[in-house]
Amino acid sequence: MTSADYAAYIAGLPRVLSGAAALFRDAEGRVLLVEPNYREGWALPGGTIESDAGETPRQGARRETAEEIGLDLAPGRLLAVDWVPGTARPPIVAYLYDGGILTADQLKAIRLQEEELLSWRLVEPAELSRHLLGALHGRVLAALDVLATGAGTVELENGVPVDGGR
Repeated sequence: MTSADYAAYIAGLPRVLSGAAALFRDAEGRVLLVEPNYREGWALPGGTIESDAGETPRQGARRETAEEIGLDLAPGRLLAVDWVPGTARPPIVAYLYDGGILTADQLKAIRLQEEELLSWRLVEPAELSRHLLGALHGRVLAALDVLATGAGTVELENGVPVDGGR
């Protein structure tokens, strides 16, 4: 196979988008959410992994967190991986890392990326369904379960745990 044949082969393969986010909490167990200005619903700090530039999911979560909320913190362990099918876009593989518990000083230091975000807030886990839409709601609940139980990383499809659920 020539390099041109290989390039044509690669160009013809299916495409999958990938994103990474961090799950931050405060000392009371509330979850940090951000309000995007480009779509409905709230989100976690995170975004698209720049894989064409060689960025890994963990690096993407850290970069996006620094860009979006101004906190440059190394992500903790991987809590969840979610395969989210799409109709008007390719499927997305979403990586969710433990961002840890933010101190009062870290919360005061949050500076939003004004080009993409309107606001941020801390939300009680029981209230997440009022803010998070679709697969993201299930992904965050599954990640909170992992943190509460000490279980390993959970595999999800469209926000629902694979192999029997939670």
